[in-house]
Amino acid sequence: MEITPLSIAGAYVITPRQFPDGRGVFLESFRGDKLAEQLGHRPDIVQTNVSVSARGTVRGIHFADVPPSQAKYITCLSGALVDYIIDIRVGSPTFGQWESVLLDTVDRRAVYLPEGMGHAFCAVEDDTTAMYLVTATYNPTGEHGIHPLDPTIGLTLPEGIEPLLSEKDSKAPSLAEALDTGLLPTWEQCQSYAAELASS
Repeated sequence: MEITPLSIAGAYVITPRQFPDGRGVFLESFRGDKLAEQLGHRPDIVQTNVSVSARGTVRGIHFADVPPSQAKYITCLSGALVDYIIDIRVGSPTFGQWESVLLDTVDRRAVYLPEGMGHAFCAVEDDTTAMYLVTATYNPTGEHGIHPLDPTIGLTLPEGIEPLLSEKDSKAPSLAEALDTGLLPTWEQCQSYAAELASS
């Protein structure tokens, strides 16, 4: 598999090697040892989440307190989605910037987001199934959101999409509001926690 860093420090896109034949296709969708070569530590996957989404569904922008936050490894099992990686780490050189990666059943890519990063995606087909491998279990008191349509962030949705948001996401604060209320993780917190993981 090919693991390529994105412009946002700590985030990667993973493109697996596929082996098709008359029966279908085989691939390695996750290799903790290969990812560890990039991260300096092997991610401790403790929970798997699966979501099934109608076309236009936007999930996010979600993030969690650091530590422990949640590193995430996201793949698309059916359908297609545009995955968004948003840097919300206060003091980061790319704070407020984002990248997007198309995850589908053609290239079967995955994305890896480190602890402290904002995450969202938009389903571009009905019955889009996403699978997330995460490094911490769900903690409702430490989970937060930012409105995915905040114009300050300016996520570009796929053409022709009418966004469908949950009530929780539609009521989430803007990036500026989250910053003002101290909800966002800092670059220093994230760097310190990453160093701790690498040394453990």
